[in-house]
Amino acid sequence: MATVNEIISGIESKMEKSVAALRVDLASLRAGRATPSLLEKVMVDYYGSPTPVTQVASVTVPEPRMIVIQPWEKNILKDIEKAIMKSDLGLNPNSDGICIRLNLPQLTEERRKDLVKVVHKKAEEYRVVVRNLRRDANDAIKKTEKAKEITEDEAKKGTEKVQKLTDKVMKEIDAAAANKEKEVMEV
Repeated sequence: MATVNEIISGIESKMEKSVAALRVDLASLRAGRATPSLLEKVMVDYYGSPTPVTQVASVTVPEPRMIVIQPWEKNILKDIEKAIMKSDLGLNPNSDGICIRLNLPQLTEERRKDLVKVVHKKAEEYRVVVRNLRRDANDAIKKTEKAKEITEDEAKKGTEKVQKLTDKVMKEIDAAAANKEKEVMEV
């Protein structure tokens, strides 16, 4: 069986990965400002395997509301266009045969409110993940206590450490969600 510190360090790394994953998810949400991270989840069929657009083309942001995608191979231009059309970004690609331009329209108030709801939903999904990790850590601590590998005091201190860690990670999740909400609501 693992010691309390091993259990906590394992859970801590999983919780930090959850926060990092949330930040990546939130970055891919369109907030009215053009950013290459919007295209991270858009997959192109590249020689039979799904590949992110950012790995088959250079993605630049020449203006605050425009993304320019220049594929490294001209023959995948149409595939990139199709992938963008299929994505949930709601953008229409404009191609000139060499590159694709994506113009991001101004977000309506209704769309902004919908995006804020999506931000809250994603944040709650990650809170659930963190709570499940906390439960798993506490269960592991209880098992080691029942196996007489640690004392009751060590188990109590361990669960307190897990709770402090959980609280810290929850604050990070809340901060990331609040930052994205602020970004979405800026006009």
